[in-house]
Amino acid sequence: MIRHREPPPEHDLGLAYDLRTLSRRRALTLFAGVGLATLVGCATDEDAPATGSTAAPSTPTGSATSASCEEIPEETTGPYPGDGSNGPNVLTESGIVRSDIRSSFGSSSGTADGVPLMVTLSLLDQANGCAPLSGAAVYLWHCDREGRYSLYSDEIIDQNYLRGVQEADANGQVTFTTIFPACYSGRWPHIHFEVYPSVAEATSAGNVMATSQLAFPEDVCDLVYATDGYEQSVQNKAQTSLDGDMVFSDGVDQQLVDVNGDVDSGFTATLALPV
Repeated sequence: MIRHREPPPEHDLGLAYDLRTLSRRRALTLFAGVGLATLVGCATDEDAPATGSTAAPSTPTGSATSASCEEIPEETTGPYPGDGSNGPNVLTESGIVRSDIRSSFGSSSGTADGVPLMVTLSLLDQANGCAPLSGAAVYLWHCDREGRYSLYSDEIIDQNYLRGVQEADANGQVTFTTIFPACYSGRWPHIHFEVYPSVAEATSAGNVMATSQLAFPEDVCDLVYATDGYEQSVQNKAQTSLDGDMVFSDGVDQQLVDVNGDVDSGFTATLALPV
């Protein structure tokens, strides 16, 4: 179903907004002289969505089996972090530490529909030879099947789903059960995350070790967006690309997840995160 495009959402407010929402660590890097990568205009992908139901295993450079120990790139949190830096703070609410983030918690009771997705991230201690970073914590959040963010978008401002915190185990791993995010206007499909030294730091919205985003392979996106409920993502994705995305245009190897699975049983996404 083709829908008329709405005015560009607040998700893509441009360079000026992103500079205001950069993490402290990223801001220091920029002012140290590293500079911003050139933002490339959106390209059009004229390929039709794939019709199959199974994704071939992808093997991005930044996968969990990579021997590389280069630090994960710092990125903006975007307009809807829910960490207290821009509006509501979900991190201090009882119930935020959880693995399954598909449903809201506390006084909210909504559930996000979509193709099932399990995200496993392996935290690595770059200062210690990329040994597993056990005990650290990840706060992960993303949009729903309609491209909306809980706590912010008008229709779901009273929901807090698709947000959660997990503590890294002895292998430095955290796992979240969620749904595949939509592609909304102006951005490539992605997931946001912040890394904290501990759950205590995360749930007090304390010191952030790293802020970045996960990108998804195009072939997997095409499979998911051919399913019911993701129709708007087909049109939005056709108007952008990884090379033209405002976040990923300067290189995506370390942020492109390795995905396996199918639309019926769901997908798994993995990535190593040196911090």
